[in-house]
Amino acid sequence: MREKASQSGPTGHPNTIMKEEILSVLEEHLRLEERNLIRTVDITPDNWRLDLKVADSQKTYVADSAVLLARAYAYRNQNSRAFIIYNDETPVGMGLYYDCPKSNSYDFCQMFIDQRFQGCGYGKAAIKLVLDDMKKEGKYGKVALCCIEGNDVARKLYEQFGFVEVGSDGDEIIMEMSLT
Repeated sequence: MREKASQSGPTGHPNTIMKEEILSVLEEHLRLEERNLIRTVDITPDNWRLDLKVADSQKTYVADSAVLLARAYAYRNQNSRAFIIYNDETPVGMGLYYDCPKSNSYDFCQMFIDQRFQGCGYGKAAIKLVLDDMKKEGKYGKVALCCIEGNDVARKLYEQFGFVEVGSDGDEIIMEMSLT
């Protein structure tokens, strides 16, 4: 059990060791934060040709960039927003959402992180950014999405943000989250 650091002590003293551990953790956090300069940029005619690929193990659950772009075009009259997810200057994924006035919500219909950048926290950071953008816009008080049955990793991620299952359509689990 660690002793509480209440005062400085000589090197090797439990108080000093605990302070060194805390500083080490803080430094690691700052390094991760510097690496995680996640931002989204709208897809344009100048930036859409990217070599971003869904991992083979995810192709059952997530469509590739060509389908995302086609869907963005199909939903252009519903204010579709197709975006690239960047970590600093490196494109690491793509996403799409659009207005769904019939259900009075946003439809966050697709997002993927390239197979080379899986497991770095980019998806979680991007979802937070997108949800924050939706809240700022304030057009709808909720967001809906579908998750293919069996995609437990994505489902757990969405649940961390407050999405709850509200129904199903075939193999798709419909989830919603309040933005208010």
